[in-house]
Amino acid sequence: MPYLVANDLPDEPAGLRFRRLLDRPGILQIPGTHNGMAALQAKAAGFEALYLSGAAMTASMGLPDLGVITVDEVGFFIRQVARSSGLPVLVDGDTGYGEALNVMHMVRSFEEAGAGAVHIEDQLLPKKCGHLNDKKLADAHDMAAKVAAAAKARRHLYIVARTDAAASEGLEGAVARAKLYVEAGADAIFPEALNTAEMFRAFAAAMPGVPLLANMTEFGRTPFFTAGEFEAMGYRMVIWPVSSLRVANKAQEKLYTAIRRDGGTHGMVDAMQTRAELYATIGLHAYEALDASIVETVIPRMPAG
Repeated sequence: MPYLVANDLPDEPAGLRFRRLLDRPGILQIPGTHNGMAALQAKAAGFEALYLSGAAMTASMGLPDLGVITVDEVGFFIRQVARSSGLPVLVDGDTGYGEALNVMHMVRSFEEAGAGAVHIEDQLLPKKCGHLNDKKLADAHDMAAKVAAAAKARRHLYIVARTDAAASEGLEGAVARAKLYVEAGADAIFPEALNTAEMFRAFAAAMPGVPLLANMTEFGRTPFFTAGEFEAMGYRMVIWPVSSLRVANKAQEKLYTAIRRDGGTHGMVDAMQTRAELYATIGLHAYEALDASIVETVIPRMPAG
């Protein structure tokens, strides 16, 4: 149901709704949704929380994931995904866009845009995708200060601290960092780029009672695991960060190739969302009905005589 005409839009902050989802048994499945249309489709498929990936946001803008976009640009994505779906959104906050005061500004801006949760990572700029090499890590205490700043600034936002330390400091170093971040105020931990089931299980065993987030990205260091397998390894959340963008991009590539080759789209129609399907997804007729009802209400009929 479109957000303008929905009767079931939540009046509770997104951060509280995100926490309630995690209070339930089972793992919270959070697919990446790189725009409002993807958010509507994910909601229709039955998902109850959504993810905004920094890699997906930047790639959709034709940019690499090197921490080059701004808080305001991310806010544009948050608003369209949260508004179109009405669901709590976990947002990739990269390195927090600076130091402690910048992190506090980010937290307030993201909450105002409608975010339910954010994750902040312990890399230095220019940051990289967590599954690439030669990542430079921030001092653990500097990162803890950012986490503390985020916790101080938030109203209800759920704070996830991501550590990229496993690749350079080993599992023991990543666990030590994670414990420091929890002490600083993180609600959950995101250990990035673990590459075996044994590593996932060992990290979870070292962090009892702390909600953990797993990243099931394609073409990275992590083997394919299902949500159920991550849950069995001790994880409470799993994201598929860039999957929707990868599928959409591949489809668009085929479309443009076909137009160039065939001189038209006639060979691609079977691969397209129809006009009726598009209108149903975005709720066009509900908007039209809303518009008609408003016109009827605000323009009274002339009295007889």
